[in-house]
Amino acid sequence: VRLVESGGGLVQAGGSLRLSCVASGFNLHESVITWFRQAPGKEREGISCIRFSTGSTYYADSVKGRVALSTDNAKSTVYLQMNSLEPEVTAVYSCAAEPYDTSNYCLKYPFRFWGQGTQVTVSS
Repeated sequence: VRLVESGGGLVQAGGSLRLSCVASGFNLHESVITWFRQAPGKEREGISCIRFSTGSTYYADSVKGRVALSTDNAKSTVYLQMNSLEPEVTAVYSCAAEPYDTSNYCLKYPFRFWGQGTQVTVSS
């Protein structure tokens, strides 16, 4: 299992970014993938996830209306579109996966497989 994130960077407040998580080594159709972020000095937070068996997506209250998760199954890629970015969302964003979804709540789950993360920095 391998997860590779990309798309982070430095953006001005109000801007947008689209993060990508390319998955390999497993089939997406039974998996669960979650986007997390961790800001300096703060706990890691699950912000959006998808359960591929049902196609259901979930969002943390802190990001509802500001992010959108989408997928390209042919490319084994999960995207996180982030809009109206504010400095407070500066963090390392990572994706995590389990090839076989047994989660009850995919925003909080003890994932075994993680990407290396991508830094998102929003300047004021």
